[in-house]
Amino acid sequence: MAADQVPADARLVEAVRARDEDAVWAALGAGADPDVRGGDGLPVLCAAVAGFDHAVANALVTMGADPDLTLPDGTTPLLRAVDLGSYAVLGAVLGEDPALRLGPAERERLLGLARSWYATGVQAELRRRTGAEGPGESLLIEEDFCQVEQVSLGGFTVRAGHGAVLTTLEWTFRIATPVDELVARAVRQPDDRHVDGAACQYVLAQRPDRATWEAVMAYRRHPDPRHRRFTASFLATNRMVPPAPVPSFEEEKEDELLVVWAAEETDGEVLVEVLQALLMREHPGTRGLALRHADHPDREVRTVATHCLGVGGQPFSAEVTACLLRLARDGWPPVRSGVAWRLENRPLTEEFRAVLLALAGDEDARVRLSAGCALAESDDRTGEVADALAALSDEEDQRARVVGAYGLVVRGDRRAAEAVDRVGGLPWHEYRYDHRADVIWDWRTRQGPEET
Repeated sequence: MAADQVPADARLVEAVRARDEDAVWAALGAGADPDVRGGDGLPVLCAAVAGFDHAVANALVTMGADPDLTLPDGTTPLLRAVDLGSYAVLGAVLGEDPALRLGPAERERLLGLARSWYATGVQAELRRRTGAEGPGESLLIEEDFCQVEQVSLGGFTVRAGHGAVLTTLEWTFRIATPVDELVARAVRQPDDRHVDGAACQYVLAQRPDRATWEAVMAYRRHPDPRHRRFTASFLATNRMVPPAPVPSFEEEKEDELLVVWAAEETDGEVLVEVLQALLMREHPGTRGLALRHADHPDREVRTVATHCLGVGGQPFSAEVTACLLRLARDGWPPVRSGVAWRLENRPLTEEFRAVLLALAGDEDARVRLSAGCALAESDDRTGEVADALAALSDEEDQRARVVGAYGLVVRGDRRAAEAVDRVGGLPWHEYRYDHRADVIWDWRTRQGPEET
């Protein structure tokens, strides 16, 4: 039977099983029942939840799957999502207006389950449930730009994001969790990218009242660097969280606080976050602080200081120029790469041109790519720059080949055709916003049949 003759419900069941988000949307668009049962007799939403497939779960709930449907064992898809501890899956399955949709008893059941997991700990709770002896097998998972530990024991697999799940449910159900409790949850995890910390930051950014702000800022003088790091990270991200902007009465205060903090902070990891926050604000004092920290013993501090040297887009002073030339010889590749990024779309003096040509031949592929980007965008049409771009078009990394080919195409170089051939196919979802890929696609269209 042809694919288009298979009933939409059957196509949806198969698409969910295959974790094929595009096929799920297609089946739903063709009229499939979002609550259709799979081979196990359960709604397909349960399969998406059990597989930690938040993209498919989101598609199903968006198109009408019921997250509150009572299952034969008395649970619901939403309760199962809470149980499995995935921050991303919970966000996909919550659905619209859960605070209004769910009664007090069901809200408390969800909160109680999340609290229990968080208080007991994943390893201990898995041992209690399965009777198996631990520790379980652990794997670090990337989830919505964050990280979370996935633990398997006794045939059961969960993710250790119950702190984030609890924080999200409290906020969803209009519970104003004390700031101290949220900060404690965030710093309990040693990894700054853990979902628990991300959830706490998000919720705090949604509470733009003075009392919350002052309570968070009080931690910048905490003796434990983890607390200071959380506060600095909060300041680096809180203006990006919609729909609640930083209150206008605090914006200037935050900027000045960060300037003072950057001058005083002694812990390298905290200082990185403070400088990142200033970089995102493009504060006029950031360059001076970057110069001050450009030779810091912590390589990550030097890396972010390098990026801070370009704040504001003003012409480089003699001091900044000398600093960039010095950092171009730094022993840490991300610093050298940062220098190249700072020089992109800047007038190429002889000194900077020599630096970029040297970095284009660096031993580190990331540095070569950054230097190539700056050279490709420059107005320099000399043979030396074209040769550097031709070399880049032969790199293993496709991004480097794209940059090299783009630079040769816009220069009308005789090697452009060969470089474009070496680029290979360009996945639309990866390159749709890349102007260099647009140039390559246009060039191919002019030369022959359009790429499919």
